[in-house]
Amino acid sequence: MATIFAPSALLPDGWAENVLIEYDKDGWIVGVDAGKAEVPAAGLADIAAGPLVPGMPNVHSHAFQRAMAGLTERASGKKDTFWNWRDTMYRFLGFIEPEDMEALAAQVYVEMLKAGYTTVGEFHYIHHQKDGTPYDDRALMSHQIVRAALETGIGITHMPVLYAHGGFGEKPPAEGQKRFLNDVAGVMRIIESLEAEYGQTPQVAVGFAHHSLRAVSPALLAEGTAALRRLLPDAPIHIHAAEQMVEVEGCLEWSQKRPVEWLLENAGADEKWCFIHCTHMTEPEISALAASGVVAGLCPTTEANLGDGIFPLMPYFEAGGRFAIGSDSHISVNMLEELRWLEYVQRLVRQERTLLKDHELPSVGATLYEKTLAGGAQAVGRRVGRIEIGYRADFLVLDMSEPVMTGKLRDHILDTAIFAAARNPVKDVMAGGRWVVRDRQHKREETIAAHFRRVMEKMK
Repeated sequence: MATIFAPSALLPDGWAENVLIEYDKDGWIVGVDAGKAEVPAAGLADIAAGPLVPGMPNVHSHAFQRAMAGLTERASGKKDTFWNWRDTMYRFLGFIEPEDMEALAAQVYVEMLKAGYTTVGEFHYIHHQKDGTPYDDRALMSHQIVRAALETGIGITHMPVLYAHGGFGEKPPAEGQKRFLNDVAGVMRIIESLEAEYGQTPQVAVGFAHHSLRAVSPALLAEGTAALRRLLPDAPIHIHAAEQMVEVEGCLEWSQKRPVEWLLENAGADEKWCFIHCTHMTEPEISALAASGVVAGLCPTTEANLGDGIFPLMPYFEAGGRFAIGSDSHISVNMLEELRWLEYVQRLVRQERTLLKDHELPSVGATLYEKTLAGGAQAVGRRVGRIEIGYRADFLVLDMSEPVMTGKLRDHILDTAIFAAARNPVKDVMAGGRWVVRDRQHKREETIAAHFRRVMEKMK
């Protein structure tokens, strides 16, 4: 048993003072006692050097894409969109070996932890060798990624991806997609291998993803979902949906339905599902998605970088929709920036301020933080995002020595951190009951960065 004392902490029912939190050797919270009269004596508890808040889940990650950051910002001489960005990404895949994958993932996971993410949902589709031949161990690439998570300390929900086709109507895959391709049996073999290896590891959960309606047929979608439910009835299922208008138009031509509309009517999507992006929806789709219990996984910095469009957050939020954040392509690994963008783009659209709030929680910063904690925990299928008995001991200590944070209390702490701090105020990070970041430094940061640099040099 170990103990943390926080002068203030964000609990499920709001801020509390003088909070004593106990957690066990496996990283589970076993006690929360607010209003303690005295600070524990030296050596009896860790004393948090600032306000304590739950760590944030990052629900959508393609870890290897962090190595591409900055390499796709040159104009091609024609209209640049997601689709020619994707061609660059496919070429980049030709460099990555299994040992490289571990180094790339470890680096971005260190950056996530320092930014305040304590859990990652890894949407993983690079399964095979460069020529598309499966490795002898079909789960090799997945194991490399999970090892990176365990090395860095971040919690992970690893989601092997079913990817079979190159476009709507079962079009043949492109040359650049050959490392992704699997049938349902192949993906389930990966999931079975992960469960056998990590099923008793508290920091690891296993889920499943359909890449998109472009990449799986209706028959495969149904088969894959059913196979997962037989194997792991409560595991999360993720899918890309309605990211680009080209995708929406292709789906309409194929099925006379839009992607979100088709999924809600045909996929049996419920609270175990997370639809990633959902950028382009009609009003009926917005209402139906909000009513479904599905989480919308939003990645504002990636969606902006790729020119995807703006998620209709305000009508979705007003309809009771659940949402979470992810850093996706990792053009930015900054939890507070994702939250800020969620609110700011809505302000630009509506030409109005302080939009994301409700009568019970008028603070925009607190609303953003608490809603994305709840949606994120649901989307990754882990007991995270709350300082409460039975949840993971995932905490952030915020640095109140930053000048702009001076004198801020309760919800003003989150308002200031999200909208006004020039420097991320996350100082210390605990993930699964282990201090992984202290004084803004990850304990294995230098070693992991050195491995990452060697891989980057090889890819020149």
